[in-house]
Amino acid sequence: MAAAVSAYENGIRDILLLERDQYLGGILNQCIHTGFGINYFKEILTGTEYADRFIRRIKSIKEIEISLRSFAVNLTKDKILTFIKPGKLERVNAKSLIMATGARERTREMIHVPGSRPAGIFSAGLAQKLINIEGLLPGKEVVIVGSGDIGLIMARRFILEGAKVKAVIEVQRQSRGLIRNVVQCLEDFEIPFYLSHKVSRIYGQDRVEKIDVVRLDESGNEIQDSKFQVSCDTLLISVGLIPENELIEMAGVEMDKKTNTPLAKELNHTSVPGLLACGNAFKIYDLVDTVTSDSITAGRQAAEYINSLQ
Repeated sequence: MAAAVSAYENGIRDILLLERDQYLGGILNQCIHTGFGINYFKEILTGTEYADRFIRRIKSIKEIEISLRSFAVNLTKDKILTFIKPGKLERVNAKSLIMATGARERTREMIHVPGSRPAGIFSAGLAQKLINIEGLLPGKEVVIVGSGDIGLIMARRFILEGAKVKAVIEVQRQSRGLIRNVVQCLEDFEIPFYLSHKVSRIYGQDRVEKIDVVRLDESGNEIQDSKFQVSCDTLLISVGLIPENELIEMAGVEMDKKTNTPLAKELNHTSVPGLLACGNAFKIYDLVDTVTSDSITAGRQAAEYINSLQ
């Protein structure tokens, strides 16, 4: 949304905004906690309040066409985008494209946790959506694997909803999340935080029953006789994000295979002229305020590229 507004403010008058959900706002819609807008708006906002400010601005600009429930399925190097919307398959030949496709969460399989495959294993973002949007509590005795910001925030959220958070387990020697989230979400609620530990096995038939936790040495190897068990019915995985960039790969963009981000010498750019990526699709950010600032730059860059064609 910030990129679309920025493109408009830089002189572009034919803008299409595609959103695959039924609402604008993306991940912010399920972020009902505060901590947003401190840098950009100089106010403390919830995620939904932050999104609402841009939604209002977008809807006030008639030159920006909004297409909800629109799923992009193909992109060529000539910037021809194919997308599905209710009842239609459409193609757009764009002069410039800004990909604000965000990121997806890493899964249990990506961190190689052995054991059975029972119910009760969720990514932290899915658990957040279930509680904050669907009004469902995924479990009552929770262990969180990894200390990404969503995982830390969900530790507090489970406590506030009446569940018990038995532990947060992190393989690194320090948290992956912001210090403020460690303090406000773990320390303030006296949630046990195990650094340099990992989950070594999951047990359970129909539902998660317990897990093995083992301590790691400085080289990341398991320390003998350090294993202990934690009983739980829910396991949350919060071990980082992967940029969602399959579409720009289709277009032949040069990619960094380790990070799944475009190789670029300049912010937001890709190897295909006029094809830009912003936000978590370009790199993983800690703060939405920074995403907004860089996306505003992307909108200006798209406008400059279009003007250079004339």
